[in-house]
Formats: sequence, C-alpha cells, structure tokens
Amino acid sequence: MQQSIGLISLVVRDYDEAIVFYTNCLNFTLIEDTYQPEQDKRWVVVAPPGSKECALLLAKASTQSQESHIGNQTGGRVFLFLYTDDFWRDYEAMQVKGVSFVREPVEAPYGTVAVFEDLYGNQWDLLERNI
Repeated sequence: MQQSIGLISLVVRDYDEAIVFYTNCLNFTLIEDTYQPEQDKRWVVVAPPGSKECALLLAKASTQSQESHIGNQTGGRVFLFLYTDDFWRDYEAMQVKGVSFVREPVEAPYGTVAVFEDLYGNQWDLLERNI
C-alpha cells in the first residue's frame, strides 16, 4: 500500500491576495485556479518549486467561523514546514520580498531553521535539513 498527502487546505481571506503572496513572496507555482460554478468558489492550488507530492489548496473562508481561523489554523503553533535545499538563498530572497520572520535563523542538530509568517499570520518553518 502506498499513500501520500496531496493537498493541505489553507483558509484565506481572498484568493487573489493569497495567490500574489504565495507566488511572488514565496516563489510558489500556481498549479490551478478554476472556478467551480456549482459551489460559487474557486479551486486554487499552489506548490513550492519542485514539489511533487503535497500542495496547498487556498480555500477562501465562506463562514464567520472559518474567517475566525484565518491566520491561526493551529492555535499559534508552527503550521507548515517549507523544506529547502539552500536555506540562506531562500531566507534572503524572502526577506527582500517583505516576508516577516518571527524567529531568527538557528543552526540546530537537524538543520538550519527560521520561523516566518504568511500574509495572514500562520507560522511556517523555513528549514534546510541536515539529513
């Protein structure tokens, strides 16, 4: 048996502002942006460059309850882990593009890591693993 996680749903305030952030600031690729008329919503998928398994489904909040979780999908814990093959290249590029880092880079036994926030405040690890 083989399984994998294909998509992770990320609740966003607005499709277009989320697309701009993920493609311009994080250099993700827009995989799909398709209007779903039967549900009056869009199916928007983005992924980091070179990603083959997992991508993000940018899901616009459609209820007040969903809106209340934008930017805090995990109660303040790091939500997603963006692996990179060159930490300093990506860290510097993200800083130039205005990405907010809330924890400075550290060298840990498992790799080089820093915590940044997406445009809504969800926390991410930028991580170059040693293994």
